[in-house]
Amino acid sequence: MSRTALIENITAMLEDAGFLVSDRCAVRPKSFDVAARRGDDLVLLKILGNVDALDAETGAEMRRLGEYLQATPMVIGIRTRDEELKPGVVYFRHGVPVINPDTGYDLFVEGMPPLIYAAPGGLYVSLDGSLLADEREERGWSLGRLATELGVSRRTVSKYEDGMNASIEVAIQLEELFDEPFSSPVDVLDGAGDVRDADPTPSAPETDPDDEHVLHVLTNAGFTVHPTSRAPFKAVSEDKESAVTRVLTGHSVFTPAAEKRARIMSSIGEVAQTRSVYFTEEDEGRESVDGTALVSCEELAGISDPEAIRELIRDRARHPSEA
Repeated sequence: MSRTALIENITAMLEDAGFLVSDRCAVRPKSFDVAARRGDDLVLLKILGNVDALDAETGAEMRRLGEYLQATPMVIGIRTRDEELKPGVVYFRHGVPVINPDTGYDLFVEGMPPLIYAAPGGLYVSLDGSLLADEREERGWSLGRLATELGVSRRTVSKYEDGMNASIEVAIQLEELFDEPFSSPVDVLDGAGDVRDADPTPSAPETDPDDEHVLHVLTNAGFTVHPTSRAPFKAVSEDKESAVTRVLTGHSVFTPAAEKRARIMSSIGEVAQTRSVYFTEEDEGRESVDGTALVSCEELAGISDPEAIRELIRDRARHPSEA
């Protein structure tokens, strides 16, 4: 299956599951292919045939955008260079959770999150340690008795009951011993933070020198500006003076390619519930493109009042709630 067909299939699946899905980010650079929202769940999806194609820089950008937009970065893929991705298993690449399409269907359509995750050494599950301790005590077994049954140390059993994750083989043994599952679902829509290494959000990239004058004006106007490196927009700006409104921020000479980028920003903004603004190097004679505000750098430079800048963006950039 081609990557284009795979993206179309995943998009259709998400829409069938009740997600609002953005237009495909058919521009470069891009760290994700589509944004999708259902209720409070916002997902930034990268869709790949071979998930090893996700490099460290793109993974870092996806995690940053997840932080800035309060979204879950995620990859849906088919295989690695060496093997097919197993259904029902969460993998990780550069701190981003990875699942195959069947797992995605179970998660998004059937509402059944995966129970297994891959980590160095094999496949693991997250155990409900309190339930395990209750069941052991109700049966009248000591830690040593259960350790003998499992073929592990008494200390290891104690760690399981304290919340340490276990191999899938141990999880199967426990289920057979007690005739009850102890595995807890992996919360993929929360970034699978319960089972992946809690790495800090990667540091922001350096600002492109060509964008410094625009982002400097926004900072002086009271915005907190988060530069991006592999997104359809140059930054995510937060207007904390206006109920922490997020603004997808673009900037360049306004070519046909830039107009296409502005339209994609509008689509992403509709899904992510943000405004979007594109700063141009010349006056385009219009105020917006599909809800993305257009503001010329000359016009921006002529405004000294920070509140006037924020008001200009609010007036021209449509918010999804106003659609």
